[in-house]
Amino acid sequence: MPGFFFPHNNMTELNGKEDCKLAEGKIHKKKQKALLSTEEVIQWSQSLEKLLASQSGQGVFREFLKSEFSEENIEFWLACEDYKKTKSDHLHGKAERIYEEFVQSDAIKQINIDYQMREATAKRAQDPTHTSFDEAQKSVYILMERDSYPRFLKSKAYLNLLNQLQTNTSK
Repeated sequence: MPGFFFPHNNMTELNGKEDCKLAEGKIHKKKQKALLSTEEVIQWSQSLEKLLASQSGQGVFREFLKSEFSEENIEFWLACEDYKKTKSDHLHGKAERIYEEFVQSDAIKQINIDYQMREATAKRAQDPTHTSFDEAQKSVYILMERDSYPRFLKSKAYLNLLNQLQTNTSK
């Protein structure tokens, strides 16, 4: 099957980290290789936190969100995670980019936050600190956790991947 490698150690090779494509159970090849085990994919169902802690999980979840036209949520969450690691002298530029891309009311990838959160985030982004986007990020995380994540666990993409890994394990 394209994009899968079934070695004897019950691991599946997933090609691509963030860019893996899952469409009706097929994973298309991309740049980097990451090993996926049945155990890891099962762990994704334990919490959104465990799913997002996995590079492969992020990629599969991102593709699912793209299919639902809501990938701005994970992109914003990942941008915030990156932002927290930014050196202080680069905060202003990154804060401006995140604000323009995700927060401002006419942003191309506008996240779903209420007016008060949008205004408060805009104010914090003008004088950025490492925590400027924490509240908005938490709000988006909760939205994904309550809305998209449960649908992801019931999706063909997730269930087909899990089924293929479990089928490989039983061989």
